[in-house]
Amino acid sequence: MENNAQHEGNHGGQGEKLKTSVYFCRCGSNIASRLNENAALLKIECQRDVSKVKAVNLLCSEEGKEFLKNDIMEDRPDRVVIAACSPREHELTFRGVLRDADMNPYLMQMANIREQAVWVTEDIDEATEKAVRLVRAAVSRVQKHEPLEEHEIEVCPDVLIIGAGPAGMKAALSIAQSGRKAVLVEKTPVVGGMPVLYEEIFPNLECGPCMLEPMMDEILHGEYSSNIELLTLSEVDELLGFYGNFVARIRKTPRYVDMDKCIGCAECFEPCPVQVRNTFNFGLDVKKAISFPFLGALPNAPYIDSRKCLRFIGEECTMCRESCPIEGAIAYEQEEEMIERKVGAVLVAVGADLYDPTNIPNLGYGKALGVYTSMEFERLLSSNGPTEGKIKNMGGSPPSSVCIVHCAGSLDENHKEYCSGICCQTAFKFNHMIESQLPGTRIIHLYKELVIPGKDDFSLHHEAKDNPNAEFVRYEDIRDINIYTPGEQENVQVDYRDASGREGSFMADMVVLCMALTPPAGSEELALKLGIPLDSSGFFEELHGRLDSVQSKVKGVYLAGTCRSPMDIQKALDQSMASAGYILSGLVVGRKLEVKPTVAEVDADRCGGCRICVSVCPFKAVEIDGETGKSSVNAVLCQGCGTCVAACPSGAIKGNHFTREEILAEIIGGLR
Repeated sequence: MENNAQHEGNHGGQGEKLKTSVYFCRCGSNIASRLNENAALLKIECQRDVSKVKAVNLLCSEEGKEFLKNDIMEDRPDRVVIAACSPREHELTFRGVLRDADMNPYLMQMANIREQAVWVTEDIDEATEKAVRLVRAAVSRVQKHEPLEEHEIEVCPDVLIIGAGPAGMKAALSIAQSGRKAVLVEKTPVVGGMPVLYEEIFPNLECGPCMLEPMMDEILHGEYSSNIELLTLSEVDELLGFYGNFVARIRKTPRYVDMDKCIGCAECFEPCPVQVRNTFNFGLDVKKAISFPFLGALPNAPYIDSRKCLRFIGEECTMCRESCPIEGAIAYEQEEEMIERKVGAVLVAVGADLYDPTNIPNLGYGKALGVYTSMEFERLLSSNGPTEGKIKNMGGSPPSSVCIVHCAGSLDENHKEYCSGICCQTAFKFNHMIESQLPGTRIIHLYKELVIPGKDDFSLHHEAKDNPNAEFVRYEDIRDINIYTPGEQENVQVDYRDASGREGSFMADMVVLCMALTPPAGSEELALKLGIPLDSSGFFEELHGRLDSVQSKVKGVYLAGTCRSPMDIQKALDQSMASAGYILSGLVVGRKLEVKPTVAEVDADRCGGCRICVSVCPFKAVEIDGETGKSSVNAVLCQGCGTCVAACPSGAIKGNHFTREEILAEIIGGLR
């Protein structure tokens, strides 16, 4: 151990003689049969700084690893080079062997002679020469390696979840069931997200509130609800810290109702003298200034709209308090709170919005009577909606014809270029519900493309295609559709040009626009608070679209559901469970967080405080000291990408294990 400690402290300074052992892996026949092994070993052995070369059949096998460990412990080299396969495949394997041999694992360098030499070079002599040069480069580089040390930090295993829709609720329950604490933040007064407003959910036409009610009840009253802190009417104001040690500051707007005392009897509604447009029904009806958002909303407690309540706009009114049978349930004295919670990870599951239909004026929204968005139509279909589930036109009578416009704003370079994924299934669901409630109603589908993925999704499409009252017309450009009210008629006229260029026209009592799914309002502001980027479409950007779709670019901040990309409820819940899996496996109670040393490091004496490193870091790992103005790197967040090293104009930042000296030595060594 004494000898080992001595050579671990040897950094390869000028004039120092370092003992370097090279282990040449034959990799079965993968390497040995594709080069001249004896010639390669002889050339490597002749290199300066190489004290020993040994060829091993399969170095990554159990026998090979045991040999490597024992040989290092016996010979005690200062540096080790492994000539084998890709470091991506076995670098961690061989670092582990060095640890077992009581040698610093960062005093090793791998030469990838399999993928970068013998597998890509047919000529044996050329392959041999390439392999030798790669080993020489590795030997030169490893002389400059430093004995880096890993360290551990304490972590908080609790989780902040932003958004109490299906994805957020599912993740909160998973976290709570493991014994962790979940802080569930929701900006509206209720849980459930968009699907709780749906009467039926495709493809199996399950009742939305019925399907979600068990999960919502578990959140509020279940076995693990004590591990879930639900904060409604709340938004994240600031997020400080890093993975394992975040501090979230949450702004909580008062409900003006004590949820511990209120029994949800609704006695306070009727006396209220103020009516306001109901935003949960998209302004299609009115409610009182104190009310439930909709019947069946959870938590089962009303809230006061302070923007409309007489008491909060300068008038004296206590009618809701006077009518309440529970003393203290109406709490005018509640004030806005700023709550701080320490968490180890953050899950963003804030859902999505619909594209503003007024951006496509030719569709007639807001101008022609009877033109609705798909969400507005969902509420018309819902039994707790403005028409108690009855499909009625503006005059109050059932429509005899309905036009459904697919891809409204989607697949369009002038609006949203991406496919929203759920619009076709939503349209087919509407087809079913219209036919079920109003048999014989004429239904005209104007579509740009039909997207019907999955093993269950074709059924509604087939039903719509087989409906003798349904017609399908394909269009090329949304600008080829013009919807308006002719004269003083109550129904609307739809003029169109189909994909073949043929023009047509028909009258409809009602039009439903299946608008594109878009990032939720406030995404930019939230992204800034969390320090995570948005993609080109405005959705929260994932670490990798295929391999790491639920991790953001900031370690410890995860994504789930439609805030990341358009998707249905099934995919959203799958992503929430994937995020919960990352969190539960990464932040284990009682286990410390291992921090890798292969990160950037700032020499404060050379730092000029220009902040270029802050602007280029993709992981938000660089911070500026408020007193000195110097930059520093948070080792927990840093991923060792080297962007700041390359960008620093004063050369004040060093990439550990990828220093300029190490890289230059590798280049020169390979040229000898």
